Amino acid sequence: ARMMSANGAADRVLQTLLCSKIALREDAVFATLDQAFPLGPEPRTGTYILSKLSKQRALDLAFHVHAWHKMHMYEFNSYHYNAVIDACAKSSTWAEAMQLCGVMAQRMVELDKITYSAAISACEKGGEDR
Repeated sequence: ARMMSANGAADRVLQTLLCSKIALREDAVFATLDQAFPLGPEPRTGTYILSKLSKQRALDLAFHVHAWHKMHMYEFNSYHYNAVIDACAKSSTWAEAMQLCGVMAQRMVELDKITYSAAISACEKGGEDR
């Protein structure tokens, strides 16, 4: 039951962020997330939000959500990073995708076949497939 309510809250947050201009400001995104999730991020909810943002090609929002997680000292796992790297691929931003792969390696988070596939896609779409 908690997961259903968490996804309901996540869906409301996504609607708020995607339908307003506050998404352009990190502080406003943080305030929206803090209000919806006063106890901080939950791993599955984070993955859910990042996956939805990736599908919407909302790279800036994905980075704001990533920063909010870091602010709460929450450590991303490969699912979270993969969702952000996928958003990079859909936005053709290969440099950010490569940077996130480097962060994953630095933090000893496993780079899996999904990570490599999304990173390669970002490079191809960004013109860095040479």
